[in-house]
Amino acid sequence: MTLQDLGWNDFFASRFAELAKEGWVAGRLIRETKINFSALLDDGEEVDCVVGGKVWHDATCDAELPAVGDWVAIELGAENDEHIIRACLPRQSCFSRKEPGKSSQEQVMAANVDIVVVVTDAGSDFNLRRMERYFTIIQKSGASCVVLVNKSDLEEDEVNERARAEIQELSPEAEVHVTSATRHEGLEVLKSHLKRGVTLTMVGSSGVGKSTLVNQLLGEEWLWTGEVNEVTGKGRHTTVARELVVLEGGGMLVDNPGIREVQMWTDEDTLRDSFVDVEELTNLCKFRDCKHQGDHGCAIAAAVEAGELDPARYEAYLRLDEEIEELNFRRKKRQMIVERWGKRNSRVKARNREDRIELEKEQRGEL
Repeated sequence: MTLQDLGWNDFFASRFAELAKEGWVAGRLIRETKINFSALLDDGEEVDCVVGGKVWHDATCDAELPAVGDWVAIELGAENDEHIIRACLPRQSCFSRKEPGKSSQEQVMAANVDIVVVVTDAGSDFNLRRMERYFTIIQKSGASCVVLVNKSDLEEDEVNERARAEIQELSPEAEVHVTSATRHEGLEVLKSHLKRGVTLTMVGSSGVGKSTLVNQLLGEEWLWTGEVNEVTGKGRHTTVARELVVLEGGGMLVDNPGIREVQMWTDEDTLRDSFVDVEELTNLCKFRDCKHQGDHGCAIAAAVEAGELDPARYEAYLRLDEEIEELNFRRKKRQMIVERWGKRNSRVKARNREDRIELEKEQRGEL
């Protein structure tokens, strides 16, 4: 196994050149535990490593710390010594969301991924508003998108096709396929993308069949799966940790825990790109400060009334816009707090330094 098999390219090589002069080696993080990481090196050797102090201190937030999928520079320790992550290389892509709850922190779900596969179904999990959120954060990540409408064996063909068409309409550039993991259908779609050096991650709600698809890709029971609850339609298995797995046929897979909520981590520009149809209508409004809430000359209201715009889609746009505005507010508030504490600590350090100088002078009899 070589670095190229793991996704190494000219982008990472150019940024590692200076670090290599320190005698450090390049590795890709494949697993994270509460105390350390596991990384794969050039010869396919797997090593456990810990984050170095400078990496911790230089990170302004948790999202800047190493994550599964990252390329890092590792100082290999002698026998019985720890291997230390001395630097984290810039990311080519980063699939992330806002941490659940009221936090303003970014949660990295997979670093340096090429393709994000969203697994859903046409039954209890089908939710266009959630898919809009997925499309928005995937577009922000820099990765391409594939959607699997899984568990087709549980629904009528017309239901599955309608779900596929509605999802495709939301994102024409995404690949959308109907699959059934239990019937081994649609796996060729995934295999066609899993080539040497390509990293793919799969996300979706618990119970939509992600783990079954992963098992079939790996050709073994890598992840335990159980029977589906007849009432909820959910599987007993849920992935509990992220891990990057190198596949024998080429390519890599990052499996993610089931996602209960898709919190936004993006910006206004990406939101507008994801809702181009709505943005085009807002430009036709009579007044630039139109609130789109029944204002005179509102193109949005006219489109909804004429049946040209789904009211639910526009309401989703407004909700996402409000979430991004709230997220920006929390970011700024957190930054102000961090800066305030930084200034306070600087003043405390300055006073302590002055007191120490005065004490040393006193001890030397200069005062």
